[in-house]
Amino acid sequence: MANGKKSTFERLTNGRLNRKQRREWMRKLSAEDPGLEIVNRNVAGIDVGNESHFVAVPVGRDAQPVQEFGSWTADLERMADWLKACGIETVVMQSTGVYWIPLFDVLEARDFTICVSNARHTKNLPGRKSDVQESQWLQKLHTYGLLRNSFRPPDEIRALRSLWRLRDRHVKEAARTVQHMQKSMVTMNIQLSNAISDISGVTGQAIIRAILAGERNAEKLAKLRDKRIKATQAEVERSLEGNWREDMLFELKQAVDTYDFIQKQMAECDQRLQKLMAELPAREVEAAGVAAEAAGEPAGKNGKPARKNKKKSRGSKKNVPRFDLHTELERVCGVDLTSIDGIDIMTAQTVVAELGTDFSRWKEETHFASWLGLSPCRDISGGKVLKQGSLKVKNRVAAALRTAASTLLFSDSYLGARFRSLRTRRGAPKAIKAMARYLACLIHRMFTRGQAWVDRGAREFENKRTQRELAALQYKAAAHGFKLVSLQASA
Repeated sequence: MANGKKSTFERLTNGRLNRKQRREWMRKLSAEDPGLEIVNRNVAGIDVGNESHFVAVPVGRDAQPVQEFGSWTADLERMADWLKACGIETVVMQSTGVYWIPLFDVLEARDFTICVSNARHTKNLPGRKSDVQESQWLQKLHTYGLLRNSFRPPDEIRALRSLWRLRDRHVKEAARTVQHMQKSMVTMNIQLSNAISDISGVTGQAIIRAILAGERNAEKLAKLRDKRIKATQAEVERSLEGNWREDMLFELKQAVDTYDFIQKQMAECDQRLQKLMAELPAREVEAAGVAAEAAGEPAGKNGKPARKNKKKSRGSKKNVPRFDLHTELERVCGVDLTSIDGIDIMTAQTVVAELGTDFSRWKEETHFASWLGLSPCRDISGGKVLKQGSLKVKNRVAAALRTAASTLLFSDSYLGARFRSLRTRRGAPKAIKAMARYLACLIHRMFTRGQAWVDRGAREFENKRTQRELAALQYKAAAHGFKLVSLQASA
């Protein structure tokens, strides 16, 4: 999937600028009259802040083209009235924290076209240190069409995204309280975490709550273990012998109460999540059997690919929402994202909650992978690659795909074999990023083309790799005047 080195003709015709051309553009922009084509004429630039916002309109629209407005709602409405009076149609601002969101909502309700720009794309003019100059600089850049708008999903997806992020915070807070329980018990030399793998499971919680209820007999506590626990009763009993300190018991009780409260909040989030998912419309896609034929797999009924039984993950399932989220996701997406090895129900929900189901914004899968920050970043000058590295992008979907890629290490599937091959040749970090990019491309294909993923198995990948290696050996032998002969054929 990697792109080869581009020729000089391709570099000169693809519209990209070299370092000298960029400096010339910056010199023009710094001048009073850059001599550039005006793309957006009625533009206002806003420097967003916590207490106030600085707004700049084109010179001549008002006696005071740069004004300061407060962050309270009445002043935001006054700002919108002033922009309407100045004939402004488009507003550009930076995505500064969460301070821009109330301003965005007010201006969106007043029918302004809003461009939320990444601050990384606007820092170029030296000496621009004041809020007034910042707002004027934003207005100038967008006038000549030099800023790109950020991705913002529709309202129903934004509500789903906020809820899913809140639930994710609850999950992380619950994990911290479990660590707090373990710390309190280890301080009392109660080594329960060494006997069982998870103290937040059935056995761990039963023993901890019995301790808080006043039980101190190790033999009685050990009898509370579940029959699926690998540790023997004697081992669990020995791990429950310690010194019962009142201060640590109080701290353990506080941690358990916090854990119960977080679990209650997660249950409320699951109820609201189920309601929001039910309100999303069903999505229908066509050409569902294309990927199965391309993979060489037999198609099932109605032209759909024959599904294979996917091996269940051995990971913990207690953080999964407590309703049939898989069915809702398949209805909303129109495709089954969990059919891809490595992508579980939590990863699929993260993709939908962060991006929605409309992937038409990214015309190609390469654009989608680049937007996620999973493509290499190259600095090229004079046709030579000066620097190549990773673009630093904070994206929750990219982080989820990296986690999904790392789970393919022991997967007996086509993707698992591909990941192990990459990991052997390129190392773990690069292999994880490369596989995350491949997973992103598969997701984009499923949403845009309606293709269903069918696993071809690890043996298929090994056969293809063997064929590539044999073809390379035959080419090298022919270049030196030799010919490869199979030992079986000669015998």
